[in-house]
Amino acid sequence: MKTWIFKTFAIATLSASFLMAQTSTSTAPTPPTVAQIVANLVARLTTLLTLTSSQQTEATTIFTTEQTALATIRTSMQTAQTALQTAITGSDAAGITAAATQIGTLTTQQVEAQAAAAVAFYAILTSTQQTQYASLKQFGLGLGGPGFGGPGGPGGGPGPGH
Repeated sequence: MKTWIFKTFAIATLSASFLMAQTSTSTAPTPPTVAQIVANLVARLTTLLTLTSSQQTEATTIFTTEQTALATIRTSMQTAQTALQTAITGSDAAGITAAATQIGTLTTQQVEAQAAAAVAFYAILTSTQQTQYASLKQFGLGLGGPGFGGPGGPGGGPGPGH
């Protein structure tokens, strides 16, 4: 009987320790900062295209400007998407038109910011690097430009032109 009580106590103690070790966190992970996104992107491009330190500095400036603009656009886009959903559930045709127009304008701003960054980045590359860059984009490696990566698109992450 004592052995059974001891075994039961031991199992209960071990089970409790395992349960305590499994902490549940309900907080979402912190999204990367603009600086982290840009640093990761420049590091990846440096590996793929053998960027010089001068090119890395210029690329960091280009993509920081781009990502800062895109962050603002994303915030406005979330607001517009919420307004669209509200208009849909409220059967508000004028609200749908207004939200759709705003989403269209924000999408244009996003494409412009991405294209401006892609143009500026492409301009700092040597002709050999430009050829490499073009071939990387051809294979859809999420390295930029409209149609490459972005939310829901192939490539799935920030890159030149994202």
